[in-house]
Amino acid sequence: MVEHGLTDIWVYLSASPLLGLTMTLVAYGLAHRLYLRARANPLVNPVVGSVALLITVLMATGTSYEDYFEGAQFVHFLLGPATVALAVPLYQQLSRLRQLWLPVAISLLSGVVIAAGSSIWLARLFGGSREIQMSLAPKSATAPVAMGIAEKIGGLPSLTAVLVVLTGVTGAVLGTKLFDWLRVRDDSVRGIAMGVAAHGIGTARAFQVSPQMGAFSGLAMALSAFATALLVPWLVDWMAVLLA
Repeated sequence: MVEHGLTDIWVYLSASPLLGLTMTLVAYGLAHRLYLRARANPLVNPVVGSVALLITVLMATGTSYEDYFEGAQFVHFLLGPATVALAVPLYQQLSRLRQLWLPVAISLLSGVVIAAGSSIWLARLFGGSREIQMSLAPKSATAPVAMGIAEKIGGLPSLTAVLVVLTGVTGAVLGTKLFDWLRVRDDSVRGIAMGVAAHGIGTARAFQVSPQMGAFSGLAMALSAFATALLVPWLVDWMAVLLA
């Protein structure tokens, strides 16, 4: 009886845009529960877990990404309001931000230049094509911005999207451990570094650590995306002349 009921539910969902939405929410719920059971171990990041679970389900059921995204687009739509909502915790840290505006500005500029410059240089060093170099350059910015920059400078937006996710996941998994190893204790400093290096996924991890770290990570994520859009095209041209 139970099996028959589950079959009816699956048949209904598979013919409805609700399939992608349901799968996304269930996958993240299970991954987050595993994350809590692991005592918030960053190696069991719920974003990584939910992505792995979704890929497994899509492949096992033969569901195309297009069919899945018909429902998942509702979650995708919420990215905009969620990003704007980051202004609330940031406002709560306004007094702290006023004290740190100069270090924040220097950190943002340094982070953007080093992230893009080192990516281009390493890709060139290991024989990567120009398309790969240009796809790597904006990888530390949030996905929509990074894909737009990659298309403008001659990269592959689809490859950049994958690199952005890998960068964010790596930052979320290793960032807090790296801060502890370097004995960086100030949550505002940790947040800025996480936002510059690991964009939205890193910011989600930062909020799990503390509201202050999350607020500064959200600020750094937004400002670094703006700085990346301004600086990376110029940096690409400058490095092309330097490395010619």
